[in-house]
Amino acid sequence: MDIVISNSSEKPIYEQIVSQIKDAIIKGVLKEAETLPSIRSLARELKISVITTKRAYDELQKEGFIVIVPGKGTFVAAQNKDLLRESRIRIVEEKLIEAVSAAKSIELSFDELLEMLKLFYKEDY
Repeated sequence: MDIVISNSSEKPIYEQIVSQIKDAIIKGVLKEAETLPSIRSLARELKISVITTKRAYDELQKEGFIVIVPGKGTFVAAQNKDLLRESRIRIVEEKLIEAVSAAKSIELSFDELLEMLKLFYKEDY
């Protein structure tokens, strides 16, 4: 599992871990029932505190993305694909609201914003 921690990010480290694992689950990179590294081994791999890793795993478990089985390990939880898609749609909506607000603040027209969206949508990111 590839997790990249950015020290220059405004997001706390545990949030970076949470978002990257969520993305991997949603995109199908991490499959249902797949084993995740232990809290200690992930902390060692990322060279971060065990407390930070535990906080990330606790958040993921609370949100239903992973299951922690004492003595057995940490696993990707069974996911409802529709609920996952809906949660991603909500994120897109939030980002679009930000973009529309920013566009309005500089008096960018709807057509200009739409053209930008079309260009970005066609780009490979």
